Amino acid sequence: MNETYKKEMQRIALKIRKVREYKNFSQEYLASKIGISQNAYSKIELGYSKITLDRLFHIAKLLDVDTHELIISKRA
Repeated sequence: MNETYKKEMQRIALKIRKVREYKNFSQEYLASKIGISQNAYSKIELGYSKITLDRLFHIAKLLDVDTHELIISKRA
C-alpha cells in the first residue's frame, strides 16, 4: 500500500468512526450488521484493513450518511 492510499484509508476510517460514535453505535453492532467480526471491523476503523466499496456502502447506509460524505475530503 503506498503512503497516499494509506493516508486516504485512514482519513475515511476516522470519518466512519466519528459518525459511528456520534450515532452511539458500537463496533459490535455494526460488525454484526455487515457480517464480520468486531476485530475485523476495528481494523477498518483504524485504517489497517482495506475496505471494499460494497462494505463502505453498507456501513454508510447503516450510519444513515451519504457515502460521498465519507469519501470526499473537505480540502480544496
